[in-house]
Amino acid sequence: MMIEVLKPGALSSFQDLGRSGYQHQGIPVCGVMDERAHRLACMLVGNGAGEATLEVTLIGPALQFHCPAIIAVCGADLGATLGARALPLARPVAVAAGEQLCFGKRVSGLRAYLAVAGGYALQPVLGSTSTYLRGGFGGAQGRALQKGDWIALRQTQRTATPAPRARLPLFPGDIQRPPGAPLRIVPGREWAAFAPRARQAMSAQTFRVSPRSDRMGYRLEGPALHLSQPLELASEAVSFGSIQVPPDGLPIVLMADRQTTGGYPRIANLATVDLPLLAQTMAGESLRFEWVTLGQAQRLASAQSAVFNQMEAGHGQH
Repeated sequence: MMIEVLKPGALSSFQDLGRSGYQHQGIPVCGVMDERAHRLACMLVGNGAGEATLEVTLIGPALQFHCPAIIAVCGADLGATLGARALPLARPVAVAAGEQLCFGKRVSGLRAYLAVAGGYALQPVLGSTSTYLRGGFGGAQGRALQKGDWIALRQTQRTATPAPRARLPLFPGDIQRPPGAPLRIVPGREWAAFAPRARQAMSAQTFRVSPRSDRMGYRLEGPALHLSQPLELASEAVSFGSIQVPPDGLPIVLMADRQTTGGYPRIANLATVDLPLLAQTMAGESLRFEWVTLGQAQRLASAQSAVFNQMEAGHGQH
């Protein structure tokens, strides 16, 4: 039950829902950047949401299956092929021993998630199989895939039958917005300390994703956001989606591999339901923000959680 890595791709690493409960020790949560795509891929092959998927970024790997398997790829369309045929997204697909899964030219999105029925045979570290690239632990030897790696799979008797698209779980349009839609934000802890012009610019101006962005944080280029007056802060806990503003005024959205604390003022926090939308945005692309209330953001997160529970229960995951 093995997969051979013929080509590693730009950045392919194993991720699950993250390593929670250790931030007080300075250990980042990590985990998937696009939770919706990850959970859908897991569901389609009959895995629980806590199983790892292979997060493939922009330029995907070439993988040789040395055993039959059931796989699903969700998220970005990175031109996946199985043998000589195009691989359909968001569908369970049977792979025969000896077939190659390859990724080609990007069509849309940035990150795809590959799930295999039964799961990858990874050793958990602190309760998670997520790869912490900077720390060098978790996943497969604490790093991204390399040419010549062999990926072990767990044995499974599970079979998956292709599900009609009409039966796939659908998120309401107010939860899963299309690419290019404004990202919803709520005021951050230091929102009031920013100049009125800066607070207005957050929703009135367009920002661009910097090439210096990664799984730790998305750096944004655009109007500089300034405080009304100098402010000194103690370093405090930060979360997935916190938008910090360093002294140069250019905001940073903290992502899955974020540090556990930060001392820059936070002008806003990205709504949980829009984190996947940002995770699928690549460097050079533009984005806009839209202010919503904390109550609206919480209701959307609760509604998304209900859809997750419903779809996973419908596939025997609860």
